[in-house]
Amino acid sequence: MRALLIRDLRLALRAGGGFGLGLAFFLIVVVLVPFSVGPSSELLSRIAAGVLWLGALLACLLSLDRLLAVDWEDGALDLLATSPLPLEGVVAVKAVAHWITTGLPLVLAAPVLGVLLNLPGPGYGPLVISLALGTPALSMIGAFGAALTVGIKRGGLLLSLLVLPLYVPTLIFGAEVARRGAQGLDTSTPMLLLAGITCAVLALMPFAAAAVLRVNLR
Repeated sequence: MRALLIRDLRLALRAGGGFGLGLAFFLIVVVLVPFSVGPSSELLSRIAAGVLWLGALLACLLSLDRLLAVDWEDGALDLLATSPLPLEGVVAVKAVAHWITTGLPLVLAAPVLGVLLNLPGPGYGPLVISLALGTPALSMIGAFGAALTVGIKRGGLLLSLLVLPLYVPTLIFGAEVARRGAQGLDTSTPMLLLAGITCAVLALMPFAAAAVLRVNLR
């Protein structure tokens, strides 16, 4: 599994779907928001948490269509399906590689970009914690969506349509944690719900994605 993880990390970086593309998109979203809503510091402070979470979610979508497509195109997915490594483990490793190259850089960059949106000081900690808790779920759900659309030509749009509704609970509670933190309110309830969603996704989605892949590989 370690060799597969290293291989996927290298492929993600070489294919142009690594952290550079996600970070660039994240930065563009944050920079464009003041132009669209105005330079009011008070308004930007109110919407900063939601904008940062939405930008991170959309940035995670950019590389999902290549999560399994590269292995499908070169036949490596068939070899992985017949290898001793369980298909559930293959999906989990690919989700981990996606999070390392996409989700983790977004978590680290969010406080810096929060300055551009005048995020209140107390909100930085909850923002980072919520993204660290929520982005693994985004990557795992994305792996499930990639398994559903693998082999479909130009399936990127379909993948986005399938995955976005599943992202909504994570977005709601993640943004709520960051918003409450910025306002100095208690964040324990939405944070526990966010952690519960992530744990459920990480526990169930590898099996669902593996089952879908077995059907598509027949």
